[in-house]
This record gives sequence, structure tokens and C-alpha cells, in this order.
Amino acid sequence: MCGIVGYVGSKEATPVLINALKKLEYRGYDSSGIAVLSDTADEILVKKAKGALKFLVERITDQVIEASKREDKAEAEKENDERFAAAVARTKDFVHGKLGIGHTRWATHGEPSDVNAHPHTDVSGSIAVVHNGIVENYAQLKAWLQEQGIVFRSQTDTEVIAHMINHFYGKSGDIFKAVLETIHRLEGSYALGVVCKAYPDRIIAARKESPLIVGLGQGENFIASDVPAILEYTRDVYFLEQKELAVLYADHVDLYNENGEKVIKKPYHVDWDISSAEKGGYAHFMLKEIHEQPKALTDTLRPRLVRDADGKPVDINFDEIDFGETWTGARRVVITACGTAYHAGVVAKYAFEHFARIPVVVDVASEFRYRNPILNVDDVFIVISQSGETADTLEAMRLAKNAGSRVIAITNCVGSTVSREADEVIYTWAGPEIAVASTKAYTTQLMCLYLLALKMGNARGTLELAEYRRLLSELDAVPEKVQQILDNQAGIQRFASQQFNKSKIFYIGRLFDSASSLESALKLKEVSYMHCEAFAAGELKHGPIALIDKNTLVVAIATQPKLYEKIASNILEVRTRGAVTMVITQDTSGAFNECTDEKILIPAADPALESMLAIIPAQLFAYYCAVQKGNDPDKPRNLAKSVTVE
Repeated sequence: MCGIVGYVGSKEATPVLINALKKLEYRGYDSSGIAVLSDTADEILVKKAKGALKFLVERITDQVIEASKREDKAEAEKENDERFAAAVARTKDFVHGKLGIGHTRWATHGEPSDVNAHPHTDVSGSIAVVHNGIVENYAQLKAWLQEQGIVFRSQTDTEVIAHMINHFYGKSGDIFKAVLETIHRLEGSYALGVVCKAYPDRIIAARKESPLIVGLGQGENFIASDVPAILEYTRDVYFLEQKELAVLYADHVDLYNENGEKVIKKPYHVDWDISSAEKGGYAHFMLKEIHEQPKALTDTLRPRLVRDADGKPVDINFDEIDFGETWTGARRVVITACGTAYHAGVVAKYAFEHFARIPVVVDVASEFRYRNPILNVDDVFIVISQSGETADTLEAMRLAKNAGSRVIAITNCVGSTVSREADEVIYTWAGPEIAVASTKAYTTQLMCLYLLALKMGNARGTLELAEYRRLLSELDAVPEKVQQILDNQAGIQRFASQQFNKSKIFYIGRLFDSASSLESALKLKEVSYMHCEAFAAGELKHGPIALIDKNTLVVAIATQPKLYEKIASNILEVRTRGAVTMVITQDTSGAFNECTDEKILIPAADPALESMLAIIPAQLFAYYCAVQKGNDPDKPRNLAKSVTVE
């Protein structure tokens, strides 16, 4: 998730910008840069570097920041921080200016590199732009600009914005109007910071989907992606709403709506501590990331949907994947992963077999690599890893490559090992996930897998065109439906407060719901430390039902209408033996009213796609149980975010 900062005031801008970017490192990034309007030359000075902020500072000062050689880790970290701070303080001697913008980039379009790092400028270098988000129609805009003779220097979608602003600035001579004209033509999401050499007293900011705040200081003002960046300078902020713009001067800020009309609003006073501010006001990162899922799903889905003139999705466009003979002629799909990613693979097994009518093998990577697996050159081999560095998954991938299989990786981390070594890579645009227990990474993995399954079904002729497009419309509605669940979570929180002391919890389901049960149980184990297992509902009577008593909670996931009667029977089996029961369902007919203690109703969707919705209540239930028990859901004991050892 990229980070934006901006400063206008009486201080030297460069140290302020870099210190602010340092506060946004938790968001993750692969390159950084600043653009400062020079006090000593009539130009915008742009400095950019691939990698950590340290390399940007070294580029500005032309001095290497030596790493501490202390053996004690804590002392070394402290000394490294002191050396970095001293180097940042020196940057003002190299780049002079009281106005500037800065950025940490999480690569989307174009690999991490100095050239692709932000800020980006127009051809003349008189306009500089930093941008978070994705411009979905950048290809069309880029082609149009190239027809006007514009030569692009980077692979990014953001560079389009700089050239568009310059185009409209040439027509009106007004930078604000030029920005306004440009954003009206952008499809997708954006948070923007814009500076112009001809307007040395102001920064223009705009926001749609991607977050952006304005910080209000004394004789200075700021923009930032999140509060931590500017908390040491001010605690009074504007949270820009959808499609709002701001023009920042040293002594005041003007706010505008999308029509260019002035807006008056009251600043918000931040009274959080630094840790809370980084969480955007949420009590924990896990809760924040659960609530970020509508946007993460949208960012992952929308750029890959092809729409007709009416805006309806009609096809899937994976620029990363060649849907040729590898897919149409494949004999089977093999999926391997670990933990949560493995559970996404289990859901995908049902999806590929349902939509593409192709056999699927799903295996835990730690088992796969040791069991002398049978692999074929006509297999489609999919590996899934949130971090892209999971040791067992990497070894399984290498085994498949050596066997001649075509390897497709699904990961959230650009430049990770899995993304470099796979034949083709699909990125989940979830943004950095800080909480150890995965939430938004899992649902965006599901979104990518569903897209692949539908595209494969279409390519192989197992999905009629009308059905294919109907399912695309269903997928398009998923982020909004996830938001509906999040907006109505009171029942889940209340039920968690009543059941968090149960000694045994079981999740049950059938078909897709059986797969969802695996991840639901894992979430509860990870953060609440409650003993929880998942069973295919039909297997209850083959042994597990012996464990049922009054200290048991059974959660049934029931989103498959043709199996409502069967799952209701399973719920009754455990309820009559003393268990408390909850059902997560899209049913509105009342099929479960007489057999469950609590019903969590989720929005209706095609049963084959409900896995992305059914998991949301389970994530919330796990979170609230953890909080009730006094656990830190962000940092579960004994667990790490990325498992890089076997």
C-alpha cells in the first residue's frame, strides 16, 4: 500500500517529507521519492530510489549510511535509527525548498525501479505528481497521449496523470482546473498530490477510494495517506471524502467538491497515540484489515474486468496470464500452498471443477514436496503465498518447474521470490497486511482464483457466454456485499461475547462451505487460542459427534440451497446433544429458524461464490472472541507473518 506525504510551510521540506515517509513504512513499499520546488533554482527537484528510504537519503546526500556493527540487536537497531536521523537532517543542505511531495511505492504497473518510483513529472518537468491507487483506464489514456506525441519514461499508470494535467494546463493556464479536468477522466482509484512550478505557493490534493488526509499546522500544512506521517507536527486534520480536492497554502487550506465548488468542514482533532493512529482509529490491525476487504477486493477485481459501453462486465482480462494451450489443453490443475493460502486452494478446487470441469489436486506444500508427486507437463500448477517467501511453497514450486509444469503464482508481494521464479504471476492488490492472522489477503486470493476458474471455464467452453457474464456481474457485486456484512456486525459481536468461553468449537459445512469451514476454524485458533476444528458436515456422525456436549459450540456455514435440508439435519444432531449452534447463511426462507440458537444472515449471491462472503462473519467472530479473552489479535503467540523456514 503506497504512502503519500506533502508539505508547504516555512521549514525545509526535504527532512519533513522523509521523516513523514518513515512513519508510513508499516504500509510496505519497494521504492521512494520526493519532488521539492527549489528555492535556489527555477525547477522542481526530483529524487527517487528503489528500495528502502535509506537509499533515497543516500542518493540525496551522496553519502552512504553505514550499518551498525554492534552485536546486540537492540543497540544496533538504535544506532542505525540515529544514523538514519542524522543523515535525514543533512538532506536540507542538498535539496532546498519549502514545498514538496513524497511517496513510498508499492508496485502495481511496472517493476520496482528508480524510473518507476514516484513522483512522476510531465515532459517539461514543470508538474510533479504522487499517486496511490490504480488508474483502470490508463491504457486508453496513454494511447491517446502518445498520439499527441508524448513519450513515456516509465511503465506506471501514474505517469499518465502528470501528462494529462499538463495537457489541460496548456489549455486553461489554471493548474486547479487542469487537475479537476484530469480526475474527471480517471477511472479507478486515486489519492493525488500535485505541485506545479508556476504555482510555487500551493499543493493540490484529490482523493477517490484511496485514503488521503490534510494536516493543519501553524504556518504550515500537510497531506498524508495516514495520520502517523504528520502526528509529530499537528493533530488537526481533514479527512478528504470521496472525490474531494484540497488546495494547500502555508497559511490556509481550501476544500472543494468534484464540481470545483468550495466545501466547508470542521477539522478533526486526533487524540490517538502513535500506535492507534497507525491503525487508522481501529483498536487493532486485524479489525482494520477486516474492514479494508471491500476496497482490497475491488482493487483486485476491477482492473481485471472488461466492461461494455453500459459498464457491465463481459470478460476477464489477465494481462499477466496467457490463456493459450496451457489452459485450454490442460488435463488437470494442481494447487499447493500452506495455512490460509492452502484453504483458499481448497475453495478453488470446488470452483475449478464446478466452472471449468477439470480435475483439481490440492496439497499442503510441506507434504507435496516430500511425497514424490506425479507431475505432468500439461498440468496447470498454481502456488499461493501471501508473502511470496513461504519456504515450503517455494520448494514445491521449484519441484513442479523441474518437472516441466507451467507455474502460476498468486501473491501479495511484488518482487518476492515466488513472483520472480514463477512462470506467471497474479498479484492480489490487498495492500500490506500487518496482523499475523490473514484476512484481506485470503479473500483477495479467493477473488483471483475465482477469476481464473471462470476464465478457464470460458476458454474451455464449459461455461455458456450468458452464464459466464452473469457470474462476472455476481463477482462485481461481492465487495459491496462484504461491506453490507461489515455494516451489520453487531449480532456477531454480541454472540462472541456470550460464547468466547466455550471449551470446544466446531465448524461444519458441505461443498464450498466445507472448504470455508477450514479457514474459519483456523482464524479462531490463531487469535483466540480456543480449541476449534472443522469437519465436512456429513462426517459428524462418523466419529466427531462423540465430542459434542453442553460445552460445545457448533457453527454451520450453509450457503448451498440444495443442501439446506441436509445441513439443518446436522445442526439438529448436535443441538439435541447439548451444543449451542450458530448458522452463517444466505437463506431467507426460514430453513434454519427452528434448529439454531443464532443465525447470521449474509447477502444472497450465487452459491458457488459465497465463500468470499461467508468467511467475513467468521473473521469477525474470531476477532471478538480474542478481544473478549484479552488476547492481542495482531500478534498471536508463537506465530509469524511470513514462514520462511520449514
